[in-house]
Amino acid sequence: MKTRYTVPSLLLLSLILLTLEAKTIDPYKVLGVEKNAGQREIQKAFHKLSLQYHPDKNKNKGAQEKFAEINNAYEILSDEEKRKNYDLYGDEKGNPGFNAGYPEDQGGYSYFTNGGQGKNSYTFRPGDWQDMGDQGNSRSFSFSFGGSSSQSSFGFGLNDMFSNFFGGDLGGGKFGGSTRSQSRSQTGSRSSPKRIKAINSQVFNKEIAGQGMTWILLSYTSLLKGNQYYESIVQEVADSLQGALKVGSINCETEMSFCKELGTQPRRVPRVFVYSNKASDKGSLVEYNGDLVAKTLKSFCQDHLPRFSKRIDLKQLQSYSGEEENLPRVLLLSTKKDTPVIWRALSGLFHKRFIFNDVEVHDVTDPVTKKLGVDSLPAIVGWLSNGEKHVLKSGISVKDLKSAVHDLSTLLEGFEKKNKKAAASKDRKAQADSGGKHVSLLTVSNFDALCGGKTPVCIIGGFRSSKVRVMLEDILSKVSQKSLSRRRNAASVHGDSISYTLLDVARQPSFLNAFDKSGYKSSDKLLLAYKPRKQKFAAFKGEMTADEVEKFISSVLNGDVQFTKTRQKPVLK
Repeated sequence: MKTRYTVPSLLLLSLILLTLEAKTIDPYKVLGVEKNAGQREIQKAFHKLSLQYHPDKNKNKGAQEKFAEINNAYEILSDEEKRKNYDLYGDEKGNPGFNAGYPEDQGGYSYFTNGGQGKNSYTFRPGDWQDMGDQGNSRSFSFSFGGSSSQSSFGFGLNDMFSNFFGGDLGGGKFGGSTRSQSRSQTGSRSSPKRIKAINSQVFNKEIAGQGMTWILLSYTSLLKGNQYYESIVQEVADSLQGALKVGSINCETEMSFCKELGTQPRRVPRVFVYSNKASDKGSLVEYNGDLVAKTLKSFCQDHLPRFSKRIDLKQLQSYSGEEENLPRVLLLSTKKDTPVIWRALSGLFHKRFIFNDVEVHDVTDPVTKKLGVDSLPAIVGWLSNGEKHVLKSGISVKDLKSAVHDLSTLLEGFEKKNKKAAASKDRKAQADSGGKHVSLLTVSNFDALCGGKTPVCIIGGFRSSKVRVMLEDILSKVSQKSLSRRRNAASVHGDSISYTLLDVARQPSFLNAFDKSGYKSSDKLLLAYKPRKQKFAAFKGEMTADEVEKFISSVLNGDVQFTKTRQKPVLK
C-alpha cells in the first residue's frame, strides 16, 4: 500500500527538517559580550537589551523571540555552573552535543515565525523529546503553532496527525505543544527569584510590619513570565537604595494563603509592591503599576520612604523646645530643599523613639544657626526630654547611603541612652521634691529605669481616663511611702528597689498584650506586679483601695502571690 502524504503532513516534515538544521544560539553573542566578561558587564548588557526588546515596549516583529533569547542567555551566563558547562560542552547542564537552552531543557532551541505576533510560531527543543512506545531509541517532537486555540492556523487539529506518526495521544486534547515551552518562547525565562530574601507570614510580621523600614516585595509564581527580568530590576533598585530599603520575594505557590491575605496574588506577570511607612505609623502595601524601569521604580520607592520628620522654618527655632511628649528631639540642618533620603529613612527606623525635624539652611552665618552652636553643614542638633541641647554632629560627610544610615543610627542610639539616664534622673528629682508622692508615667525614655532588668519588682497602675489616673496616682503615692512588712525568710527586697509607675493603656494597648491576650480591654483600671528579670507578673484582683493595694504588694514581697510567665517581653511603642 502506498503511503499518501497530505499537505499538512508534508509541511510538518519540512518543519522538522528545518528545525534539525537550526543554528546554535550563542548566549555570549545574544548579550553582545566577550567570553571573558564579568558578571557586572553581563548584567548591564542584559538590562539594556531587556529594556530594548521587552514585549510591553517593543511591538516590532520578532521582539518577543529576541526577548526570550536574551532572558535565556542571561540565565545561563549569570549562573557560574551553567556558564562553565556551556563553555566546556556547549550546554549549560554539561551534556555534550546539545546546544545551550533553557535551564530545564536538555539543549538548544530555534524559533520560526510566520505572520504576526503569536501567529503560527513554533518551538523545537531536544529537551521536549519523548521516548516512543516500543520503538527503543526513537524520539518524538513537540511543537507549538501559537495562539490559544486547539486548532492550528492551518485549520486542522494536529493531535490525530501526531497520533498517527508516533503512536500515542499527546494529552490535553487537541495538539497545542508544550504549554511551558510555548509560553517561555514568547516571554522568556520563568525561573524563580534566587538572590532575594524569601518572605512568609512569620518573616513579614517579625521583620517588616511596623518596623519602620521600607521594603520592595516581588510577588510571583514559578510559572509566570518575566520572573528573572522583574527580579533583576527590583534587585538593582534595592542595591541603589541599600540602607534605606530592603527587598524580599513572596512565592504565591507555597504561600498561597499569605498572598491572599495581603492581596498580592500575581496575575499574568509578577507584581511589585512597596511596603511604605509614608502614610501611616503601621505601614501599608502600595502596588507599583508604572513601567518596569529601574529609574522610575527607584523614584516610586523614594516617594514612599517614611515622612515622619516635620519640616520647619528657621524662624521656628527661636521658640524651639524639646520637652514635648517626653521624647528626645533631633533636628537636621542642611541646604536641601526637601527632607533628604537618609533622614527620612532614619525617621522611620526611630519613629516613636525621637521627634524628628529638619530645616533648610542656606548659610552657617545665620544668627539662629550660630546660636545653636553649628559651625558647618549638614549638622544634627538634639534636645533631651529635659530640654538640654547637644550638637550631635556637624559637617557630616557620607560615603554611601548604607554606611550613612548605619553611622547615624549609632549616633542616635547613643543619644537615646543619654536621654534615658536624664529621664531617670529627672524622675528621681521630681519624686524627692514632692516628698515621695510623685508617681511617674511609664514612657519609652524611663522604661529601663523604672521597669528594666535591674528592678526586682515594678508596680504598674494602668488607667484609661484622667479620673482613674488621679485615683491610682494617689493610691500608689501613699503605698510607696510605707515600709511594707516582710517575713524574715522572704527574699530580701529593699523598699527603694520597688518602683511605682502609671501606664496610659489607651495609648499603649500592645504593651498589655504581653501579659494578657485580651490586653485587659474590659478593665478601665488595673494593677500589675511585674518582675522584669524573670519575665513574670501577677495581677491585682479586688477593690482598688490603698489598704487592699498595700496588702497585695506585701503579699508579692512575701512570696504569697502566684506569678505567671508573660506571653512576651512587654515593649512600649
